[in-house]
Amino acid sequence: MGEARGQDEGLSGTIRVGAPDGCATYLLPQVTQAIQAQNPGLSVQIVALPRVFSLSKREADMAIAVSRPRTGRVRIQKISDYRLCLAASRQYLAGIDPIRTRKCLKDKKVIGYIPDMIFDRELDYLAEIGLESVDLASNLVSVQLGWLKAGAGIGVVHEFVLPDAPELTPVLRDEIHLTRAFWLVRHADDARIERLNRFAKALTEGLRTEIFRRSAT
Repeated sequence: MGEARGQDEGLSGTIRVGAPDGCATYLLPQVTQAIQAQNPGLSVQIVALPRVFSLSKREADMAIAVSRPRTGRVRIQKISDYRLCLAASRQYLAGIDPIRTRKCLKDKKVIGYIPDMIFDRELDYLAEIGLESVDLASNLVSVQLGWLKAGAGIGVVHEFVLPDAPELTPVLRDEIHLTRAFWLVRHADDARIERLNRFAKALTEGLRTEIFRRSAT
């Protein structure tokens, strides 16, 4: 995107980051705000879309992915693992029989992704758990979370989202726990661009810290 000055003067110009909406909504605002505060001349753009970004088309300077790309001329760096759990609102749980085992999930209202709009197999959480049908579905994490907070059913949530959803409580946490990873993806030709290298380093370190902080809450 935009140009940036050298290291002694701090980052400036514009850097655009593409990310899945869960990361973009609950992690990137805090992380990028801290980076921008240290580099007042820097403009950060976050593009939150529930799909894979095309760096070859320069849709973004760098992207965060939920699975490691296998093709393309890209540089790939693992950012961090993160955990997900099954959760529901206390309101919803108070109105149903106690959920003590996976068998108790049968006939419960399930919230998740629209099956034919899951753009990455790493997002097919419900299939991994063994839940075959979805009663309320959206391609956006924020919409799914809205339903969960409203007491509409049970679904899989990122543990780093839980601090923003005090209405929710994990379900079968000892039995059902998923681990995924975020990957930083950059175009291979950008390896010598110092401003992107510096921003990528700050972004990666910031995301690791924020995921740990929020997951430990």
